[in-house]
Parts: sequence; structure tokens; C-alpha cells
Amino acid sequence: MKKNLAQLPVSILDLAVILDGHTPADTFRNTLALAQHAERWGYRRFWLAEHHNMASIASSATAVLIGHVAGGTSRIRVGSGGVMLPNHAPLVVAEQFGTLATLYPDRIDLGLGRAPGTDPLTAQALRRDLQGSVEDFPAHVQELLQYFSADNRTSRVRAIPGEGLDIPVWLLGSSTYSAQLAGLLGLPFAFASHFAPAQLQAALHLYRENFRPSAYLAEPYAAACVNVIAADTGAEAEHLATSFYQLALNIIRGTSRPLQPPVASMQGVWSDMEREAVGQMMAYSFVGGPAKLERQLQTFLDATGIDELLAVSHIYDHPARLRSYALLGSLCQPAAVAEPAPDAARLV
Repeated sequence: MKKNLAQLPVSILDLAVILDGHTPADTFRNTLALAQHAERWGYRRFWLAEHHNMASIASSATAVLIGHVAGGTSRIRVGSGGVMLPNHAPLVVAEQFGTLATLYPDRIDLGLGRAPGTDPLTAQALRRDLQGSVEDFPAHVQELLQYFSADNRTSRVRAIPGEGLDIPVWLLGSSTYSAQLAGLLGLPFAFASHFAPAQLQAALHLYRENFRPSAYLAEPYAAACVNVIAADTGAEAEHLATSFYQLALNIIRGTSRPLQPPVASMQGVWSDMEREAVGQMMAYSFVGGPAKLERQLQTFLDATGIDELLAVSHIYDHPARLRSYALLGSLCQPAAVAEPAPDAARLV
């Protein structure tokens, strides 16, 4: 059955991006303000992602920031998109998210990633066990699930709080590995198509093909993350998107800088080869006015059959970023508010 964009649950992935000329404290204020608006606009989830040693991203202490956002909102689900499990002992993650779920019942999601979320040297500095490997990921996921299980009460090692709590665990991926594992474990799955588009369709196919009903899910549930930059006009959206293009260009170049203001043109900023590389990496990027975005996102939904859309918007100007999410929300949520709050312009 064809799915309609207007009925599609939509959520936000916020990377807590640091703006050039501003501080992480400014970022955290903007993150909370965005979550508060998203809650009013009918967004389902607000996720934060773990990254380390990046001058452009302030969400390294992901669980702490999730608590900050959950404490400043009242209904929207808040979670990780994701916690990079190789960096942490499963028991520590179970205790952290058990604490969050106890403080904010029925509102916390735990998305788990298999990558370190950083460069190799920083990953080594993060590891509790330098002999550990991403290949341990399936066993660590199952260990974590066991800590959340009510049956774990007879174990000699328990997560308190955490044990017996209903904390949805998602597997996240940018390849087919976690897709297949999520299917076998009967967990929801989210694909990082906002920066790794190549294997999206293969991952969704493997997830659905390998899905086994579980205590967590009766049927497969898949989300995909895409880049969205919406504005009232296509020209304005393209101008705002130059900040996003510069961020992507820094990834291609292996450099790390705060999010830059938009520029009049990318001509002279990137080479033809770099423009092509950014275009390939960010293939699932939707930039434009509402009518264009509605057509393109409906086409994406038709092609993927996803159950939920995650959106990330790298926009330098905070009121413009709020406007972008308001416009997206109005396409996916009929009851969404189409205007940011009057005080938005006073935010950083």
C-alpha cells in the first residue's frame, strides 16, 4: 500500500552543530529551543548523535545532552541517534539510559551505532579495552538488552535503574551489517542515508527480509535520515544550503571547522571534483521550497517505503533553521505550526 507523506511520522536528528563565532553553550541553547518547537509542531522524536574530537559538533556527552533536552520538554521522545556502543561498556549505557527513562518515563529512545563516531586516535583514547573491536557489537547489543530485561533480576550483574524498563532500542547503520542484525533481533532500524546513501535500499531489503518478530516488535519498522533545507523560496533554500555544502566539503577534505555562514556562491570554494564528491555523499539531500520538497520527499517515500523520516538541517541562521523544520513539519504533520515562535529571532 502506498504511503502518504502527510501521514508519515517525522523526527529530528540534531548533531548539536557549533556555529562559527559561537560557543557550545550557544549550541545547547539552540538545541533545546529547537526541541521545544519540534514538540509543538508534532515531531515524534528528537535524537542526538555521539561524535568526538570534532570542532563542529558538541554532542560528545550524548546522554547528558539527552537529559537536558528531555528536561526542557514534556512530550516529545528524546534519544540517541546514536550512542556508539564500541566506546562504552554495555552496563554503563544501560545504567545511563535506565536513569534517563526513570526520570522521563516513556520518552527515551536508545539508538546504537557500531562505529566509533570519531577518528582512530580518538577512538583509541575512548576505549575502555584497547583489545575491543566493532566485531563485538552483536554480543554487546545482546548484553545490553539483557540488562534491560526483567529476567535479569537474578543475575549477579544488574542495571539499576534500567532493569525491567521499556526503553526502545534501535540499531543504526550506514551499511547492511546493522540492518541484518536488527532484523534478526527484531529491533527497529534507522539508516544514515544523510551521509551514506549508497547502501540504503540494500540495507532496507536485508532488514525486512531477515526480520524476526520479537518481544520488541511484531513487524519491521525502518526509518531513514535525510538532509533537509527548506525555505519559503527555492533561492533562499539554495543560499542557506551553502553552509551545509561547506560542512560536507570539510568532511571530504578531512578538516573540522564550525558551521560556516552561507556564501553567495560555492564557485571558487570547491573544485569540480569536490562538488561531485559532496553530491555523491549527500545524495539524499532535499533543498528547496515547500512544493519542491513535498514532491521529492514523496518520491523518496515511494522508493523506500520507510515507516518514519528523520531529518537533519545544517543551517547557520537559527531562525531560518526553525523555519526549515516548521515547513517540513507542515508537510508531514497536518496539525503542525507553520511559523516559528515570535521570539525565535532573539535566539543565537
